[in-house]
Amino acid sequence: MRTESGHDLRHHGDAEVRDEGGSLVDLAVNVRADTPPVWLREHIAASLGGLAAYPDGRAARAAVAARHGLPVERVLLTAGAAEAFVLLARALKVRRPVVVHPQFTEPEAALRDAGHPVGRVLLREEGGFRLDPAAVPEDADLVVIGNPTNPTSVLHPADTVAELARPGRVLVVDEAFMDAVPGESEALAGRVDVPGLVVLRSLTKTWGLAGLRIGYVLAAPETIEDLQRAQPLWPVSTPALAAAKACVGPRAVAEAAHAAHRVAADRAHLLAGLARFAPAGLRVAGPAQGPFVLLRLPGASTVRRRLRDLGYAVRRGDTFPGLDEEWLRLAVRDRRTTDEFLHALERALTH
Repeated sequence: MRTESGHDLRHHGDAEVRDEGGSLVDLAVNVRADTPPVWLREHIAASLGGLAAYPDGRAARAAVAARHGLPVERVLLTAGAAEAFVLLARALKVRRPVVVHPQFTEPEAALRDAGHPVGRVLLREEGGFRLDPAAVPEDADLVVIGNPTNPTSVLHPADTVAELARPGRVLVVDEAFMDAVPGESEALAGRVDVPGLVVLRSLTKTWGLAGLRIGYVLAAPETIEDLQRAQPLWPVSTPALAAAKACVGPRAVAEAAHAAHRVAADRAHLLAGLARFAPAGLRVAGPAQGPFVLLRLPGASTVRRRLRDLGYAVRRGDTFPGLDEEWLRLAVRDRRTTDEFLHALERALTH
């Protein structure tokens, strides 16, 4: 889907590693490497014996509610966070939705598909891609923002995001990558004091479940009811429900917290390596707080093609509103992969 500004809102990182890109080292998709872990695969496999019965989401829903200290009436399970964006676009009666960019483009695409005119607030590089609540129009009755934001990796203060709340406004906060932030320090999930708050979470990134499709929505009970009415029957499969219950349990929460600290250390290693390319004009948006980094580089589109020839897939940035062809997004990987990538980047820049 191309908008009037020319951005392909339906281009995502997986396009970089499809077909002939399947043999490339993947730095384009923000799914944690080496996942799902063995214990989770075994748990999902054990659920396959129940496939003859229709899915029953009650236990998984209760587990998610307990994870965030909420009543079950405030939880809706979805086939990934992407389904939640479609439900919001179709179910909510809004007149002036606004999306804060650069960010994941699926919310705007879903709103447009549902016939909504979509306003944009573009955060600027010179401002560190940080949120200024005053930039959002007062008459916006639905506002969408990511935190930490894909692709900028900026983590907005929770209090700043909460300033966007207004009576009569739905505030949608995409926290798909919040569990990759140590301590989930700026999370709004679990808050009930912010009017109109809708928080989206994904279990596909940290746990490597993109092919299973599982996420959830946290919101006021009346909003959950509106969204649930827009869902088809049995929208989440039995294996996905099993994964959801497992991934919000104490063991998984502790493992995700450990992984978040490891990602932070690996990201610091990547950033230190990228710093040596500053003389070539490379600049990193930041401070990066997610499991990916956004960088600006003259001739980035050419460098991206050279990297593919050298065996590496990175995410182009020009499909994100507010960015152009000089931007690239890199997923954080382990140190060995990063060192090998940095060597390839040096070759691509000196080709």
